[in-house]
Amino acid sequence: MIKKNCAVFISGKGSNLESLIKENNKEDFPIEIKLIISDKSNAEGLKYSKIYNINCLPLDYLNFEDKKDFEIKLLDFLTDNDIEIICLAGYMQILSSFFIQSFEGPILNIHPSLLPKYKGLNTHQRALDNNDKLAGCTVHYVSENVDSGEIILQKSLNINEDDTCESLQKRVLKLEHQVYSDAIRKIFTQTNISSSVKN
Repeated sequence: MIKKNCAVFISGKGSNLESLIKENNKEDFPIEIKLIISDKSNAEGLKYSKIYNINCLPLDYLNFEDKKDFEIKLLDFLTDNDIEIICLAGYMQILSSFFIQSFEGPILNIHPSLLPKYKGLNTHQRALDNNDKLAGCTVHYVSENVDSGEIILQKSLNINEDDTCESLQKRVLKLEHQVYSDAIRKIFTQTNISSSVKN
């Protein structure tokens, strides 16, 4: 299998990044993670660069005059490394129209809700406040409107009566680790992936 060169963008702990790296090491996984990029030089997830021997670019957003200068640097680095796909994994910067239109490959994001419900932040608390029966996560293509791109794959789980925001977050995060790799396989191998509810 010829794998697509991938860059993973992070801002924090990088748990979805680590999950993708573990899949990346399987021969049948259709992407090869070549770069870890962070908008924060002290992001905890950058440790996976050393652990798994993957190139990284800690590019602190605050060191640039404006967003466009920051994104031009990003695009140059992606081009120099022949990156064909971007996976956002807890990346907190909103990519501009300029960046999205300039990068020629797909840009994917994982969001901790069943979009179009609960775009943005505080998704788990909002689900609990509305007495929802289901929570989950969505992998989607990044578009110029936040959390509004074409949905690739969703999976859901039941919200328990005793769930708190913290417990629900942990359960959904575990689901995210499975869904992201499933979505990537679905895109590049046309594998049929179940979206059934999990407890």
